[in-house]
Amino acid sequence: MFINEELECAVCCYEYSRSRRIPRVLHCKHTFCAPCLEKLCKTDGIVCRVSCPLCRWITCTQASLTLSGALWVNTEIWDQITEEERDGSEEDLNNRQRQLISSTSYSRQSGFVPALQKLFSCVLLPAHGMGAC
Repeated sequence: MFINEELECAVCCYEYSRSRRIPRVLHCKHTFCAPCLEKLCKTDGIVCRVSCPLCRWITCTQASLTLSGALWVNTEIWDQITEEERDGSEEDLNNRQRQLISSTSYSRQSGFVPALQKLFSCVLLPAHGMGAC
């Protein structure tokens, strides 16, 4: 199946959904999924700042608001998310979470859990050289 790049987050490369990966618009007009924006957000006192991964424009919001509550939903993308895409994206995410849980339950005694957690955190961060690893 061909995936339209406009319907996926440029940071994590996952398809947008209407539940978990809601497409949110920064002030520069670039759109990313809410979980990626939360990871990119830096709180400094009463201000939350997000530097756009594409153009580096800084979007500021009030720290008293959630980032998702402060940023608009990209309705053009929202309207293109079909029922099938919503169900498939969430099902894939749930399967990945179950696989991680089952793999960590076998590795607790060997001390492999911290390394696995670090690896997992790298997978969820941007794949374009912006990760913390």
